[in-house]
Amino acid sequence: MKVAVDQQTCTGCELCVQTCPDVFEMAGDTARAKVDEVPGDSEDCARQSIEECPVDAISEV
Repeated sequence: MKVAVDQQTCTGCELCVQTCPDVFEMAGDTARAKVDEVPGDSEDCARQSIEECPVDAISEV
């Protein structure tokens, strides 16, 4: 599983970083994926981040 954060859409609320810190990190005012491939044990929290992002900036690619 791979995830991507749309930098144009992200508002920097940090919800994904709080939900799944092994996958997401802040880069300035926006979040980004810090791994190329989501580790198997982090897939559930990555999917939760996709579902809970208030501006739908995260997608599975």
